[in-house]
Amino acid sequence: MSWKQICSGLGSVLIGISMQAQSVPARLSQKVQAVLKEPNMKHAAVALSVLDGVTGKPVYEYNEQMGLAPASTLKVLTAMAALESLGPDYRFETRLDFRGEMRDGVLHGDLLIKGGGDPSLGSWRYAGTKEDVFWASWIKALKAKGIKKITGSILLSEEEPDMERIPDGWIWQDIGNYYGAGAGSLNWRENQYDVLLAAGQKIGDPVRFLRTKPALHEVELRSALTTGAKGSGDNAYIYLAPGSKQGVIRGTIPQGEQAFSISGSMPDPVYQFIATFKQELSDAGIELANESGVTASGKTGTLARTASPPLDSLVYWFMRKSINLYGEALIKELSRKAGKTSSTAAGAEYLVGFWKAKGIEPGALQLMDGSGLSPQNRVTANALATAVFWSTKQSWYRQFYDSFPLYNGMKLKSGSINGARAYTGFHTAADGKKYVVAILVNNYTGSGTAAVRSLYSVLDVLK
Repeated sequence: MSWKQICSGLGSVLIGISMQAQSVPARLSQKVQAVLKEPNMKHAAVALSVLDGVTGKPVYEYNEQMGLAPASTLKVLTAMAALESLGPDYRFETRLDFRGEMRDGVLHGDLLIKGGGDPSLGSWRYAGTKEDVFWASWIKALKAKGIKKITGSILLSEEEPDMERIPDGWIWQDIGNYYGAGAGSLNWRENQYDVLLAAGQKIGDPVRFLRTKPALHEVELRSALTTGAKGSGDNAYIYLAPGSKQGVIRGTIPQGEQAFSISGSMPDPVYQFIATFKQELSDAGIELANESGVTASGKTGTLARTASPPLDSLVYWFMRKSINLYGEALIKELSRKAGKTSSTAAGAEYLVGFWKAKGIEPGALQLMDGSGLSPQNRVTANALATAVFWSTKQSWYRQFYDSFPLYNGMKLKSGSINGARAYTGFHTAADGKKYVVAILVNNYTGSGTAAVRSLYSVLDVLK
């Protein structure tokens, strides 16, 4: 080893010792300034808020009042408002009603589905919500009434049409894909389906569409995909508008893949649910005549009630897997329970008001949705950190804390949309010091991986 190398190594050690001797605020300031000088951050906006995890007092803040796109870190605001306003044990309910007369095993009337906004109906994430379990319970309820034939139809029972599923501000590239599934009064299988694809043998070859799972009823998807390099990953996007019967898949999938799976959002979950219900009835030997106009009037009743898992279980997966559908269902339910319309706009307004009552200025929260998918959302780092700290004093704090994934050795909710990366959550340092943190960057250049590495280098100061 040369004398120059020895000196260089000694210098690095001395710098490290010097930094460790500095206070945490000084080290954070130094690291933030270093990150801002990185080439990929030349045109970026960075915001940071670090609070004492016991007192809530600021440890260090930078651009903490700057509104930035929070991506999925916005979910913490929705989750906490739901846990506080609805309660950890709250359950959504979906009801199977009837209208008409029952005589001799025949329902002279219709089946009416009363959607309660449950985002977990038919989900594979919980034992009690899986498709086979759900359908078995409804078929059992029909058979318990002795119903062997239904003269009418299956209808969605709603006071208002279920039209507004996709929030304003969601982009065309997102809404056809699984993470762009909006929420309605009736949701099914998290409004998600899978597409199986077969790549070509050479880069640039066309990609074949194989099938969807489950089969989409009366929907045609066309592949405009090409084959990418091996290991290039999923760069495929589904363009299928809500209510549409035709869509196209663009982008690339890796070379040689013969059963490559991507996931999309159902264009019409209600139609998909009803079509599946009809098949389940047929398989169970229950005839559905689909005669129109046979039940202009008649008595009504309830055949089955299906409750969702408790809210804290929904919040767990909402946070762990960042399911946008859950966020949109939750803010609509918050608005509905508050006596307002069940809409995204009303739900966003409710969230702003909720956090205003907790001391966060309305101007710090410019909200378009409850999940963070809209690039038009704006939230400050201080608002995120302040809200997360507030949770530590609540009775449901442990359920909320447990819902946070582990990133960089810390309990953090991540956020990622085009040009934005963010983290917020909790950390306990090696010396036992507790922190609450929120860090956001918008408009970086280069890869998202490099941006995340930069944010981690700041958070590492707290270790």
